[in-house]
Amino acid sequence: MDQETIDGQLTPMNGRIAATLVRALDHSPEAVWRMLTDSVCLAQWLAPGMLEARRGGRVQLDFGNSGTPIDCKITACEPNRLLAYSWSAGDAPERPLEWRLEPEEGGTRLTLTLLLPDDELVPIACAGWDAHMEMLMAALEGISIHFPADRFRRARARFESIYPSRPSALGLASTPV
Repeated sequence: MDQETIDGQLTPMNGRIAATLVRALDHSPEAVWRMLTDSVCLAQWLAPGMLEARRGGRVQLDFGNSGTPIDCKITACEPNRLLAYSWSAGDAPERPLEWRLEPEEGGTRLTLTLLLPDDELVPIACAGWDAHMEMLMAALEGISIHFPADRFRRARARFESIYPSRPSALGLASTPV
C-alpha cells in the first residue's frame, strides 16, 4: 500500500487559525474552476447546491444531516484564478475560505486557505476539507467516491498534532500519521 500524505499548515492569526491545504492537480485551471463553481460538479465532491460565480454572487450548499447548510456571498471571484466566500451561515462565526488556482506545467496548483475560529473544531474542519479535496481529485478523474471517513480520521489526528493551541504543537507530544 502506498504511503498516504496528509499535509497542511496551521498558523495563528489575530486570534484565529489560518489553515492552508495544497494539492498539485493534473488538470487545467479551467477544469478545476468548473469543479469549484458548477452546481452539478459541486454535488460530485462537496454538496448539492448552487454557486453564482461572480463577486457578490450567492453560495448555497446543503449537507443534509451531516452539516449546517451554507448560505453566503462570494467576496472575490477571478475566473480560473481565485474564488473566496465564507464557509458559514446564519449567526455562526465567519469562516472565510479562499481557493487559489495557479497554472503549473501539466496542471494546476490548488491552494485552499481557511480562516477559522481558534477552537476545538479546527482539526475537524481541516480534516473535513482534506477529505473533500480527495473527493475533488477523484471527481476530476471522473470517479465518484463516498466521503473517505478513514482518511478523515487520520487527517483529524494529523491536524490535532499540529494545532498551535494544543500542547502537542509545542513539541510536548506527537501523533504519527
